[in-house]
Amino acid sequence: MRRVWPRHNVFVDFHRYVALGDSFSEGVGDPDPARPNGVRGWADRVAEVLAARTDDFGYANLAIRGRKMDQILAEQLEPALSLKPDLVTVYAGANDIMRPSVDIDALVERYAAAVARLAGSGAHVVLWTAFDPGGSKVFGTMRGRFAIYSELVREVADRHGATLVDFWRLREYRDWRLWEPDRMHMGPAGHQLMAIHVLDALGVHHELEPLPLPDVPPPAFRDNARANAEWVRQHAAPWVHRRLTGRSSGDGLDPKRPVLGPVP
Repeated sequence: MRRVWPRHNVFVDFHRYVALGDSFSEGVGDPDPARPNGVRGWADRVAEVLAARTDDFGYANLAIRGRKMDQILAEQLEPALSLKPDLVTVYAGANDIMRPSVDIDALVERYAAAVARLAGSGAHVVLWTAFDPGGSKVFGTMRGRFAIYSELVREVADRHGATLVDFWRLREYRDWRLWEPDRMHMGPAGHQLMAIHVLDALGVHHELEPLPLPDVPPPAFRDNARANAEWVRQHAAPWVHRRLTGRSSGDGLDPKRPVLGPVP
């Protein structure tokens, strides 16, 4: 029998948490050489808080950087369901939206079908809208795509009773100090803040605090021509080259936590 979860406050302790997705959920941008795949990330930080609330907590993270929607659904959905989670977080679609062409309606229809299966299994599901790229001269050209995707995901969350973290409306992420120099991945402070937002959205008590930021912000990304040129050379060009050659930053990587296990 499917459980019904209150929309804003869950008031339960989770015991089996599985994270699905791409680099966002894997934790890229939050380095920790001691952890699998060398990253920590917001999902690990959330799991650490949830683990402290119960003696029998298990956490798996199936996310792999660079994965597109259909890869995430084909590779991660069935393994996630087999773990019988009571909490699932899933973020997918950003790598599709940044392709030259994409059918966003069809993309989210496939996403919705997967969310229906996860919610139908009895798991509580957490979803995200896209980040609003309006503050970026480069990514701002795709703002319309991200807005359409976000509104469709809001509908999916409403339909299936999922908790929604509305990334689009988190204006603090306009501060580039929360991001890595590639402007595609959150840095440690961004991941910490995202963990706070997830726990708050679930109504889970925690004592996490935002990490301190440098006193001097980086040069304005949209106005600094030298910074833009350096970004193209170091980050954009390699990203485009991988796409043209059919490669991904996640090639050869396994999920960092493929099975449920205790959180250190």
